[in-house]
Amino acid sequence: MIPAPVIIAIDGRSGAGKTTLAVELAALLRAHHKVSLFHLEDIYPGWDGLAAGVERYVSTVLTPLSRGEAASWTSWDWSNHYDGDARVTLPAEIVIVEGVGAASEPAAPFLGAVIWAESPDDVRRTRALDRDGDTYRPFWDQWAAQEEEWLGRDDVPGRADLRVNNRADGSAPVDLLRLLPYLPALAPVLAPELSARRGLRLHAERLDLAPDPPALFESLYGRSPNAVWLDSSNHRDARAGSGEQVSGEDRTAAERSRFSIMADDAGTFGQYVTHRAGVSLISAGSSVAKVPGPFFRWLNTVWGRRAVRTPEGYPGEFTLGWLGCLGYELKRETGGSDLSAPTPDAALIFAGRAVVLDHAEGAAWLLALAAPDTDEWLDRARAAVHAAAPATATAAGPAGAVGTGAVGAGDGGGSTGVERPGPPAFRSRDTGARYRAKIAAAQHEIAQGNTYEVCLTTTLEARIPADTLDPWTTYLALRRRNPAPFASYLRLGGLAVASTSPERFLKIAADGGMRAEPIKGTRRRAADPQEDSQLRADLATSVKDRAENIMIVDLLRNDLSHFAVPGSVTVSRLCAIESYATVHQMVSTIDARLLPGAARAEAVAACFPAGSMTGAPKISTMAILDRLEAGPRGLYSGAIGYFSLNSATDLAVAIRTLVIDASGDGAADLTLGVGGAITSDSVAEDEYEEIRTKAFGVLSTLGTGFPDR
Repeated sequence: MIPAPVIIAIDGRSGAGKTTLAVELAALLRAHHKVSLFHLEDIYPGWDGLAAGVERYVSTVLTPLSRGEAASWTSWDWSNHYDGDARVTLPAEIVIVEGVGAASEPAAPFLGAVIWAESPDDVRRTRALDRDGDTYRPFWDQWAAQEEEWLGRDDVPGRADLRVNNRADGSAPVDLLRLLPYLPALAPVLAPELSARRGLRLHAERLDLAPDPPALFESLYGRSPNAVWLDSSNHRDARAGSGEQVSGEDRTAAERSRFSIMADDAGTFGQYVTHRAGVSLISAGSSVAKVPGPFFRWLNTVWGRRAVRTPEGYPGEFTLGWLGCLGYELKRETGGSDLSAPTPDAALIFAGRAVVLDHAEGAAWLLALAAPDTDEWLDRARAAVHAAAPATATAAGPAGAVGTGAVGAGDGGGSTGVERPGPPAFRSRDTGARYRAKIAAAQHEIAQGNTYEVCLTTTLEARIPADTLDPWTTYLALRRRNPAPFASYLRLGGLAVASTSPERFLKIAADGGMRAEPIKGTRRRAADPQEDSQLRADLATSVKDRAENIMIVDLLRNDLSHFAVPGSVTVSRLCAIESYATVHQMVSTIDARLLPGAARAEAVAACFPAGSMTGAPKISTMAILDRLEAGPRGLYSGAIGYFSLNSATDLAVAIRTLVIDASGDGAADLTLGVGGAITSDSVAEDEYEEIRTKAFGVLSTLGTGFPDR
């Protein structure tokens, strides 16, 4: 006897290429493991023997192998149509069983993982008959009927851990091997494969060019189904290191606005994950894995331990990794209740190559993990950077321009609008009267001592024909109208996110430095300089806004302290005023140092969702918000950013964010969340006016106004 093996079943209809897939996967696994193979076609008792074959397989093969014992079984003689010779399958660290019915319900208790192989019906038939020729041809329909009957009562595809579109081009086994270590049952035995993720080699190349960012993104990623642009769209203010005398406020803004990151999930290492209600779906090439469990627990398995070294001379913190967004409903994992949203709770791409723009130095960095396709991509990326760089580009010149390239020529709508047949007609989850009533209800909760501050939000929604609004040109118009340090454009399948967020949620540097920068307190901008200055001064001297901000600062000091070195939590900036294109904001900065060895994903979870979007104390206030808001927030007030291979992360709060969800039926659902902090001395009319102010930048770009109801 040996220790019980991990058993992997490869199932699928006839002709799905299961046998070749099993052999090729076994060959890859044998680099680190002892592997046994079993083929169900050797045990079926004839062409009408699917059910009987599964019964034999479970009793004579799976049962002993699962105990670490050799399996003795009787083969089937397909020439004589009778029982053949006795055979033995030896146990091993990993056993792969393949064939129709390998993962059927009676077999399920013995299996560590189920892979369902798929191919188009015409491909399956051709493949099967080419392999078995005239032997199989007379029995194809008979066997197919048995498969239909079996799958009609046993949903193996639905409960499979992995599904693979088997194109029989050699890619499927490699894709599967990238995903198998994510499965909890296989992670311990596949420790060598997991370790390989921390032995990656990173190529970094600097180009002293300042390409036009929209033109570069369109050139490299315009056709990518999944792509992310973390866009410091106010990088004209990123003057740190330029030799100019800048104020402390400008220096802080420059730090936030120095780098932009562009990437997709193509190439050797590309992956894409979405998480909904406790289940992560992870795609790699032809394969998709279904991994149950909390999102932050999964994140802890793929991020937080340094996998690459930061290249010498490279000034950024992002060294490839995961990029995308986290939705507010992930609060179910951090003390909040369990609500469902129409959009994913998280959506991230893994980028094995990316372009990073250093706006302070007027340079572009090409980052790529060593892979067979790296040189080809580097050649293409170099050419794209050169093509997008104006002929007169200098570090202080066009690098600071916004939307000046060829892409801008087709944006439509001039400098602040988007052309379409008609502006979208938004409706609000709450009428003005209803929102004011919720403000009163929040103040009642404060008076009862259940909370100190309630960050009450509402959602504006519109449903339009999908072809009447282009997410890309919409984002370009938004970034021109309201540039922001944490602006971003995400294209994730049918979901697009166009954000002009000014607020950092959480940064954890590779060296363990932590920073949160909550915003609480907002005033509109005015065209008249004197009025604008008065509005800024009013915000700076507002006792109410200062109280809002300080309460959130205290909340975030507590959040950071859970994983911080004792005594390291400091407030380096309290209630500073920052001005953006459409608003003045009150911002504070809280710094800390991460405990050595602390799980970084858990440190992020301890701060999620952003306290500036919940109120204080966080957990009890989230429960109050669930009752008052009466609906999910979705991606709004979640986070957008990256989780880097050097263990760094930088996440923005998803505010000033338009979400465009193309449902696939020819329509697109637009959502825009807005809200504000309610305290005991809030004035309902002022609070309602604040959410209108916050919505103005996005709504005016779309050519529409705040809905009357």
